[in-house]
Amino acid sequence: MSDVSKGAQTMSVYLVSPDAAEPVSLGPIGMRILEDGSHTGHRVGLVESVLPPGMAGPPQHIHRQHDEMFFVVSGTVRFTSGTEDLDVPTGHLLTVPIGSPHTFSNPDPNQPATMLCTVTPDRYINYFREIGALATDDADAVLDVMSRYATEPYRP
Repeated sequence: MSDVSKGAQTMSVYLVSPDAAEPVSLGPIGMRILEDGSHTGHRVGLVESVLPPGMAGPPQHIHRQHDEMFFVVSGTVRFTSGTEDLDVPTGHLLTVPIGSPHTFSNPDPNQPATMLCTVTPDRYINYFREIGALATDDADAVLDVMSRYATEPYRP
């Protein structure tokens, strides 16, 4: 049996250990890129996000070229689509098809919430990188990045 190593080709599969995941700074959200699509033929990417207690989340938005799925690993994540809210507990999966308005938050004032998010195709992984690299909260700069990734704000 071989040792489990970080970010290494193992047999014909690729293993990412916790310390090999790529951290991205998104304000209060702790994010790690677990798969950027480079090992899936760019069909899917996967990120882990930790939402601090009581975090309000990003503004609602719509993706025009990729689907997302959110699996709640711990805590409860509140998803909003349009004017409807849904509290999604640990162990549940929420799918957001292309064109569906959405955002998420952590309604618990005391506990963080952790979720895994797939993006299909993987192209949107670079959106997280670009937003994380912005050295400003300038709304125009954020909108410019969003537009390059076929994403737009949603206002119900």
